[in-house]
Amino acid sequence: MILPIVAYGSNVLKVKASPVATPDPNLKKLIANMWETMYNANGVGLAAPQIGESKRLFVIDATPFAQDEELSKEEVEVINGFKQVFINPVMIAETGEEWDFTEGCLSIPNIREDVSRKKEITIQFLDEQFIEQKLTLNGLAARVVQHEYDHIEGILFTDKLSPLKKRLLKGKLNNISKGKINPDYKMHFSIKKTRK
Repeated sequence: MILPIVAYGSNVLKVKASPVATPDPNLKKLIANMWETMYNANGVGLAAPQIGESKRLFVIDATPFAQDEELSKEEVEVINGFKQVFINPVMIAETGEEWDFTEGCLSIPNIREDVSRKKEITIQFLDEQFIEQKLTLNGLAARVVQHEYDHIEGILFTDKLSPLKKRLLKGKLNNISKGKINPDYKMHFSIKKTRK
């Protein structure tokens, strides 16, 4: 089932999410709904808080990035088919030089900005079968995971922007929180959407 994506301005996006109870009888359905919601919105990642569930859970399918002509052959090989469920993830390490890349977010439509992140990460998590996994990722794969991990920590990519950038975006962000936008997918606004 396609669920509405929670818009910028909602409290659920700003709090640290709670661990997923294991086993959770509703988890399989929740994950299926998250995949469907993410694909419907043309996203590459979706965290549970983005659908109003304050749980330490996110899904990623970074395959669409494989079409990016600016990526190296090695990066395309890593990204192509990188599809994973992350349950109760723990970031073990973020290392390497920081690099900028333009990020967007389904909860913050029509805003894209350069965000600086570490090049390599190591993350531990449970997969969909509750099997413990540990991955070391770099480049774009690491960035997508870092972005979604931030969501379960109550951090948005706009929180990482300079004070000047935040001031410049303030009007657009206020419009998103008030529902004064027309996204291509279902959204839930913390303030009732106003008619134009």
